[in-house]
Amino acid sequence: MALFGSLLASLAAALSIALLCGLDAYSGVEARRTFPTRDQIQARQLEAAKRYNVNNLLKAQQFPKNELFVASNAGASGPSASVQNITFKNPLASHFWVNGTSIPFVDWDVGPSWAGLLPISSAANETRKLFFWFFPPAEGGSLDDLILWTNGGPGCSSLLGLLQENGPISWQHGQAKPTPNQYSWTKISSMLWVEQPVGTGYSQGTPTAQNEEDVAAQLVGFLKQFLHVFSELKGKKFYLTGESVRIFTRRHYPMFTKTFGNIADYIYTHPTLLDLELQGIWMGDPVIGWFVTQEQIPAVDFVHKYEHVFAFNQTFLKYLDDTALKCGYTGYQQKYATYPPKGPLPLPGHDTFADPGCDVWDDIFNAVLIVNPAFNCTGSLTSIRCYGTFLVSRDGSFFALQTTPTYFDRLDVKQAIHAPLNSTWQICTDINVFPNGDASLPPTFTVLPNVIEKSKKAIIMHGLADYVLIADGMTWAGKQGFQTPIANDSFIVDGIGALGTVHEERGFTYYEVVLSGHMFVFAFIPI
Repeated sequence: MALFGSLLASLAAALSIALLCGLDAYSGVEARRTFPTRDQIQARQLEAAKRYNVNNLLKAQQFPKNELFVASNAGASGPSASVQNITFKNPLASHFWVNGTSIPFVDWDVGPSWAGLLPISSAANETRKLFFWFFPPAEGGSLDDLILWTNGGPGCSSLLGLLQENGPISWQHGQAKPTPNQYSWTKISSMLWVEQPVGTGYSQGTPTAQNEEDVAAQLVGFLKQFLHVFSELKGKKFYLTGESVRIFTRRHYPMFTKTFGNIADYIYTHPTLLDLELQGIWMGDPVIGWFVTQEQIPAVDFVHKYEHVFAFNQTFLKYLDDTALKCGYTGYQQKYATYPPKGPLPLPGHDTFADPGCDVWDDIFNAVLIVNPAFNCTGSLTSIRCYGTFLVSRDGSFFALQTTPTYFDRLDVKQAIHAPLNSTWQICTDINVFPNGDASLPPTFTVLPNVIEKSKKAIIMHGLADYVLIADGMTWAGKQGFQTPIANDSFIVDGIGALGTVHEERGFTYYEVVLSGHMFVFAFIPI
């Protein structure tokens, strides 16, 4: 039966190649006398791309659920999809209005949006402010929901997510200019992108956070000021979403994506602070456990899985295998990652980062840069940037050479979105957003179990081509980990097939997505 399945898969692949190249699989040699033209190949590629339509993708992952939108507006895309305007009565709201026809390099009407700085408290002398960009939903999207998106780091700008992942404007790798994003999350809900914590992006003020609870309290304080100006959004069903972005200062800068869990937990434990109904969380590639168990232990197995990409010689591969064996990494996942787990995951040594001589993650990263200086540690394995394309102005040449300033550091861009004109925007800040360090424990051991139990929906997604953050287990609802195995090819999208795995237990849903790296699914597969 297995052999029959393999033969069937090979036959299907051969037929797919034949169809893509414009050949009639049943016409024999005659059909192969001429090779299809570039236009013919492109036409077939465009036809195949139609499978990635909004309807199929939303049915595959409905969060938040919006059956009406899935049924009625799945085909809408780009500037043809009208935007639902929201009238805000507070006169202050007009100061944040963004003209959808005046955003630099965006050559279509994006529709109304609101952007700018708001303080994290109502104190008269408050100098700490967070930058936001709010978009109402497209026609057919829900006016009852509000989704907040933030990128991680900590200290990386959420505007990266807006323009390269799930916003209505898409400026992807290799694009000379922005284009409409047919997979924008504004098609299902109002969206609020926030640059946080203090010190990130355009946000202003001196960072004072001592831990993740401080960050959560400051974001909630900002949201209170936001709802004061945009009071028509009070009472909405609220979703916290976002992903991790790594700042490579390693052990000396705690970089766990802990903030999400702490923000949600803070809202759940202070239910009267916000006039919003928190429904759940969505996290992409988060670090939720110890560095050693989530990155060091799986690293060598990851290299072997993608040996053709890393292209290491046999001597270095042997060094990695010997080090993994010495440090207790070899066989760890097979022994402890069982269904159900046998108990808490033990440290392989004494250090939650790595024991001396056991930092294989950095060994691998340093070595691959010698073989391939363009290695992408956070996106697809073969892309050219560690943090994705910097959104910049272009010189108009065929090669789209990057020039300065970066897009969000342009004066005309700052003026269009009410950003501070004297600020220097960075995709990931050089400012230490935790001036005295962040001693917070990973959320697996603290807030995340409580958040999952109180949420109507809790989702974690992981890109399987991600070398930065590799999947790990956790404990919630009184039990550790999943009690039953994750089925292969269980994440099915209509018209496309399997794009990874999905598993749900005890109110928690976990996705693994193929062909997707750390910066995340949306830049590679539009889920």
